Amino acid sequence: MLNEKMKPKEKPKAEKSKLQLLHQYYSYTGFYKFVWEAIKKAFPYIIGVVVLIYMVNHFFNINDALTRLTEILPAYGVLSFFFVSETLLGLVPPEIFIAWAGKMYNPWFYLGLLAVLSYSGGLLSYWMGRTITKIPSVHKYLEVKMEKQLKNSKKWGGFLIMVGAVLPLPFSIACIAAGIIEFPFKNVIVYGSLRFIRFLIYGLIIFSAV
Repeated sequence: MLNEKMKPKEKPKAEKSKLQLLHQYYSYTGFYKFVWEAIKKAFPYIIGVVVLIYMVNHFFNINDALTRLTEILPAYGVLSFFFVSETLLGLVPPEIFIAWAGKMYNPWFYLGLLAVLSYSGGLLSYWMGRTITKIPSVHKYLEVKMEKQLKNSKKWGGFLIMVGAVLPLPFSIACIAAGIIEFPFKNVIVYGSLRFIRFLIYGLIIFSAV
């Protein structure tokens, strides 16, 4: 009994932070490995697209052409063009349209319209992804050759949407991918709403510079 009393008390283990727990979860579930494998497979295509854009931009200034387009088209034309862009892959940088909104008589109103159109375009892209899976050849390919990847993707669909909504990556592509893996639409609505935060931040930055 005496020896037991004289033993130093063990220090309680420090509780892990939420960030550490999240990192541990992603490590155990193979998330990092999955992302790395996806990046390796997509890398040649990304390089090809970048080279193509660089070559086109070398002979034809894409940003100047888009800026000129926003000056020629009426407001509804610019908004329509933006909505189509945000629905179909979203390869046109939203910053160009945000700069256009900053020159309008009511910048924040037009910024709000752009945010709503971008968000709506992403949701529409989701259903485009769901429609793609109805094609028999695509469905068979996903079910047979992509079964493991789809299973992993469904675990991290929320992360995929959040990255597309906040970071300077095509939001439409993230939503199409979410549709292909049949990620719950109600979750896409929630996670995708972070898109509004991105437009708010970009608006504060770009409007001060315009």
